[in-house]
Amino acid sequence: MKKSIFTFALLAVALTTTLLVGCDSAAQKSDKADTKLQDATQSMNEAQKAADEAAAKATYAEAWKTYKLESETKINDNDISIAALKASIKKAGKKADAAQAKMVDELEEKNAKLKARLNEYNAGQTEWESFKREFNHDMDGIGQSLKDLTVNNKK
Repeated sequence: MKKSIFTFALLAVALTTTLLVGCDSAAQKSDKADTKLQDATQSMNEAQKAADEAAAKATYAEAWKTYKLESETKINDNDISIAALKASIKKAGKKADAAQAKMVDELEEKNAKLKARLNEYNAGQTEWESFKREFNHDMDGIGQSLKDLTVNNKK
């Protein structure tokens, strides 16, 4: 009987020790919960950032595609206007038109360079606004020059 009481007492001490060692205090539980919350918040922020970046890339890709199509249309319109000007200069056949023909050739060359620049553009989103601004300026310059030649041609 002494042996069973001793065994029971030893078991009770072992069980109590295990429970006491295995239990966390309220402060430890709170710290663990705070850490888990911070980890979850950080993961959520990273996921949101990745989603925002993906959305921005998709928006940029769509804007680039639209811009490129519009620009190609304008360049093709310029090609048509240049061809019409060349035909009208040949038709007129005046020596004074040699200067005008040279101007038309220069515009044709500038238009070809714009087309090549548009096709070669592969920079990222960060340089997009700068490229777009410069390209539009150059495109508008060619368009205005073509209009000026057309007006001068009609006089």
